[in-house]
Parts: sequence; structure tokens; C-alpha cells
Amino acid sequence: MKKIALFPGTFDPFTIGHQSLVNRGLELVDEIIISIGVNDKKSTYFTLEKRLEQIRTLYKDNPRIRVKPYATLTVDFAREMNADFILRGIRTVNDFEYEKTIADVNRKLAGIETFILFTEPEHTHISSSIVRELLRYGKDVSLFVPEEIDLY
Repeated sequence: MKKIALFPGTFDPFTIGHQSLVNRGLELVDEIIISIGVNDKKSTYFTLEKRLEQIRTLYKDNPRIRVKPYATLTVDFAREMNADFILRGIRTVNDFEYEKTIADVNRKLAGIETFILFTEPEHTHISSSIVRELLRYGKDVSLFVPEEIDLY
């Protein structure tokens, strides 16, 4: 039986921290579905189409990765995709409390387990929100995003 994990997020933009989590997650499961959540109440720097294109380009040669948008509860989308797990990463203690609560709810609602990978120490300072802020001020963010991702 194929083990599938859903890796949900906004990925605005997808960073080397995200990439590291996906690469490490592939050591634990057969397939990862990178799932871009669509939330009309949330304003994003990149369009959904651009984010899908960026991540699909990055993983175009990896048949174990799929990239899909969704506009439902994450746990419902996981079930729709036949995912066995939800993959999450945490950088700090603050992230842990939030992720644990969501994982508990997802397990209660649908019996889906969440596995959490700690961000590698060299990536803990990287977040999509920091990258967006740097982009707004015209700064070079090449140290923070995979080189295959076209930000322009």
C-alpha cells in the first residue's frame, strides 16, 4: 500500500525550508502532495497560478511529488487525495503549540495522523513572510528560495 502525505500551506513563496521538509518527508512516505490552500480572505504576494507553476517546475522530474490547490478543510482534502498523513514542519516552540492543536483536531475529525519534522537549524530563520517582505523592498532573496523558482 502506497503511503501518501499531504504537505499543506500557502507557500507564498516556497522556500528552501519547505524544500528541505519535502526532501526529508520523501524518506518516510512514497508520495507527497504539496497542497496550496486557497483562502480568499488572505492576501498573497504571488497568485495561486504562479505558486502552482513555481512548485511544479521545481519538482517536474519527481514523480513522487504532486502539486494541487484546495479550498476546503485540509483534513477533507487529505481524505479526498487518499493521504494517510499530513506533513508539517516547525521552526520554533511557538509553531509547536499551533501545530499540535491542529494535529489533534485532524486526528479527532478524520483519524489522520500528522507527522512533524523539525526545521534544520540552518533554515529556522527562513519564512515565507520574511521573504515576501524582502521582495517588497527589492532585496535579493536567492539565499532563501530554491534556485529553480522563478520569482518574476
